[in-house]
Amino acid sequence: MTTIRANCPSCGDVQLRASDLTVRVCSDDEQGSYCFQCPSCEQPVAKEASRRIVDLLVSSGVRMQVWRLPAELREPHYGARLTPDDLLDFHLLLRDDDWFEQLAAMVRRSLPR
Repeated sequence: MTTIRANCPSCGDVQLRASDLTVRVCSDDEQGSYCFQCPSCEQPVAKEASRRIVDLLVSSGVRMQVWRLPAELREPHYGARLTPDDLLDFHLLLRDDDWFEQLAAMVRRSLPR
């Protein structure tokens, strides 16, 4: 059985089996990472991984998950960026029962014609 050494931010180096880790690769930009639950402190740990590390872990029997970036990242965005004041206004808006109708009306007014 292959033993893999990884680093927990709290506990330092820990010994893991291939079944203790998961490699994650984004199919959109090919960025990789691996994650595991520390066997000592039981905290979840996630680390970035180069292509070489991903290949090494997968060849050692670590399962791989492929994921995609959220579709919302590709949507066009209109208007100015949100500010802390915008967030506070939204919070106050949520106190009203008709908050959704008010918000929909604001969005309709801000869309380009």
